[in-house]
Amino acid sequence: MDEAAPVWPGPALVVLAGAAGSGKSTWAAQRYLPSEIVSSDALRAAVGSGPYDLDASEDAFALLDQIVVARLGRGLTTVVDTLGLDPKRRAHHLAYARAVDLPAVLVVLDTAPALARARNGARDRPVPARVLTEQLRRVRALVEQHAPDRWAPDEADEERWDAVVVVEQADEPRSTPASAAGVHAAAPGPTHAGPRVVLQVSRFPWGEGVSDPTRWLTDLARAADAIGLDGIALMDHLVQIPQVDRAWEPIPEPYVALGLLAGLGTRLRLGTLVTPATFRAPGIVAKAVATLDVLSGGRAFCGLGAGWWLREHQTYGLDFPPAGERLDQLQATIETLRALWAPGTKAYAGRYVHLPETTCYPRPVGAVPIVVGGSGDRLLRVVAEQADAWNLPSSDTARLARRLAVLRGHCADLGRDPDDVEVTVLDVPVLGTDREDVARRVERLRGRIPAAAYAQQHHAGTAADHASRWAELAEAEVGTVFVALPDLVDADDLRRLEPVLARLG
Repeated sequence: MDEAAPVWPGPALVVLAGAAGSGKSTWAAQRYLPSEIVSSDALRAAVGSGPYDLDASEDAFALLDQIVVARLGRGLTTVVDTLGLDPKRRAHHLAYARAVDLPAVLVVLDTAPALARARNGARDRPVPARVLTEQLRRVRALVEQHAPDRWAPDEADEERWDAVVVVEQADEPRSTPASAAGVHAAAPGPTHAGPRVVLQVSRFPWGEGVSDPTRWLTDLARAADAIGLDGIALMDHLVQIPQVDRAWEPIPEPYVALGLLAGLGTRLRLGTLVTPATFRAPGIVAKAVATLDVLSGGRAFCGLGAGWWLREHQTYGLDFPPAGERLDQLQATIETLRALWAPGTKAYAGRYVHLPETTCYPRPVGAVPIVVGGSGDRLLRVVAEQADAWNLPSSDTARLARRLAVLRGHCADLGRDPDDVEVTVLDVPVLGTDREDVARRVERLRGRIPAAAYAQQHHAGTAADHASRWAELAEAEVGTVFVALPDLVDADDLRRLEPVLARLG
């Protein structure tokens, strides 16, 4: 676990336990936002004469319970900063989390007695020595109760936490507030073997003070190249989709825009993610992608899908057949592309299409990879039979493993090595420089979606969080992550990706 990382990757109840002077508040402040921490001392100060006003404890704890219940009910991470040594009160907090199906973590601060006594003695109103001694004894008993060799969640222990973290402190720890670590400070840290990363551009804020769309797009590409991204993919839609922005926001024709980027002299791979097979005749797609490959010096890839949004088809007068027929079109499109990109001009008779001739010049420089997006069972059959790579939304590695097993089954049926199909994901992460920045971005982006739900859907986190998550995806056989920042405004926003790439080596 990173020194200043939260103890659970998503929304959770975190209950602290430790003697006076154990450093609970400092530990929490290093890892969580002030709004996530519910402190009995702070509430005593709010309803009494100060944080050590014991006469205000009853009111303070009543407020604490109300706040904890309200936050957990909204699916928000909640850190309970009290002594945490009363098993009945811990059980109450645990029950609150169980009632809303949130994970619950117990963090025990096992601080050296000499250090705890030194800190306590430096307080304006220190805890009496005999009281502190009893607290330290109870902490030691709690540590022994939850030792790895003596505890498991299914044992006959009323406190069945999802995780128990024991923090040992023998010396004075350094105090670093959660808001202090910026993006460049986060770059060192541990490195992970990771996937290739391609920028997916889905939002084009050209109506927000962008006077030169050409410069906006070329600056973005040059910045992507400079920080080490592997390529750029443009979304292919006729109307801006509601998951990204309002319908009247710009969404340019991707092959025209990619042609502009092809002449910049970068090393970026270029393509769409993905082109619906329902938008263009297969031969037109073949011609556009082949031209892009030539103009970019062999750096094109071709993303294809079956199409899904009825509205844009109706708006542009395009047919939108049932799903099965759209998959038929996808298969015919892939076969047409392969036929038109092959040498010669002879007639072609295949499984899905028949062409009187295959004259298509310029030919691609080399073999253009075809990436097919989607996760349905029949589509995975198409991937296994015809595609070079498969793309699906990033979610969790368990879902990925289930879908990957289906793909492998199709490959086995067809006699194809599943390793011949690259696995790629589309990731739409909220990426902040620190946890406070992450929270601000979630609040700005979430619309009417509850903050906790939006943060979970978009894997909201810092560079360290995303680097670790992408490394896990790589371990789950993902070769490329297409990353689409939901709050991309201009090239400067790509700087937030630098520490992620640095951690991925």
